[in-house]
Amino acid sequence: MLGADGEPEERRDVPESSGVSSQPEPQVQHQLGSLYGVPWQPPGPPIQHSPADQETSAVTQQQWHLQGLGRSELQAARLPEAQLGEAAESSPSRSCLNTAGWGWPTGLGKGDPSRKLCGSRSVSLPLSVCRSFLLGSEVGQPYSSSPPSEEVLSLLRAIPPIPDEVVVRQKRAPHGSWKVGTLLHGKRVYAVAISGSTHHVYTCGSGYIRVWDESALQAGDKAPQAQLDLQDPQDCVVTCKLFPDEQSLITGGASQAVTLWDLAPTPQVRARLTSTGPTCYSLAVSSDAHICLACFHGFVEIWDLQNQILIRKHEVPVYGSRCVDITGNIFWTGGEDTTLYSWDLRNYQRLHQHDLQNEILSITHDPGEEWVLAGLRTSDIAFLHTRRNEQFKAVMKKYTRHHSLKFASCGSYFVTAIDTRLSGLEAPSLQKLFQIEESSGILCCDVSSDNQYLVMGSKSSAIVYQLLY
Repeated sequence: MLGADGEPEERRDVPESSGVSSQPEPQVQHQLGSLYGVPWQPPGPPIQHSPADQETSAVTQQQWHLQGLGRSELQAARLPEAQLGEAAESSPSRSCLNTAGWGWPTGLGKGDPSRKLCGSRSVSLPLSVCRSFLLGSEVGQPYSSSPPSEEVLSLLRAIPPIPDEVVVRQKRAPHGSWKVGTLLHGKRVYAVAISGSTHHVYTCGSGYIRVWDESALQAGDKAPQAQLDLQDPQDCVVTCKLFPDEQSLITGGASQAVTLWDLAPTPQVRARLTSTGPTCYSLAVSSDAHICLACFHGFVEIWDLQNQILIRKHEVPVYGSRCVDITGNIFWTGGEDTTLYSWDLRNYQRLHQHDLQNEILSITHDPGEEWVLAGLRTSDIAFLHTRRNEQFKAVMKKYTRHHSLKFASCGSYFVTAIDTRLSGLEAPSLQKLFQIEESSGILCCDVSSDNQYLVMGSKSSAIVYQLLY
């Protein structure tokens, strides 16, 4: 539902029990829950920042400086220990960023001699073979340079070759960006998506979705390839997700349905999934595109996309339902109550909850589904491991209206958009790769799956950048 000014309808006030102060002035308190409202102010007297402190607070004993970010850039801080259930692994929370742990396959430690990593596959070797390789190191003797035994050679010959297309290669991270064009959507762009295969851009807002082909990306005045009118002109799309094969798009927002679109050969509606809530704030699609999660006020709808049926209407905390994401058999929700919740998709039980101490504005994950990132109202980014009790936070301490996160498909970097600034950060070092400053607020962002283009939505257009390597 839209207000008189074309903005999505304000969500709700936050009760005192939510952990967010109930003391702001009435007008600010009334707009606190709005998806695109005024900035929320912290309780107590306002924080005074000097010019040098606008982005980063001073380092405390629980924070450490990450190299490569400059003298007044991101800090990383250890989060409080989460109260994990019996099902959680007992690995201790780490007080430093473990580069080797980022994306390192579980159970495939560097010191495990019984595994041999071959491209994207691992092969088990008998202990006797491992001793043949590592005999000297195991008994404390210098490593022998004698040729391997016949048993070792026969096993190595039995390993099939790895096709080039399945070998995992480390992708480079971009070192900069170049503005190439502006897509004139005509209204606020609340959600945006860009494909890597065709470089088509989909700009979403009130009343319609516009489709732009690659030729429009480097032009400032070219007309869209198509315009997809919403069923009701008053409907507004505030969230969208491309399917992994980039042949379908799903949208949600201020309407009575979540809409599934076929994009090829001609964009058209495939199905309208009738919702039980007035406004969908966030969408998440599983990696196999079988399941879609739609986040509403106080509940999440779980949809079977293949059969287009509603599997379950799952209740979540009312003030923890601004955003949703999915990693494997776990889905995550968060919002104004400052808590990140994880849920089991198989039995719908709550797994854990993590108090992040600030309102959660966005949730995303890395391509390997090992790390979940939460963008906070303070511009901080919380990192939580999906299987181990490891978590840390990049600290900014700058209150923001909008905080969008997007991980690149290659996994080597992600982008974070805070108000008018977008930064590209390398993973896992968090070294700043590039930074973009826009004249108006950035409402959303996306990176093409081929890691060539970055697109951002603003008050009347979408801005396209080419990433430089």
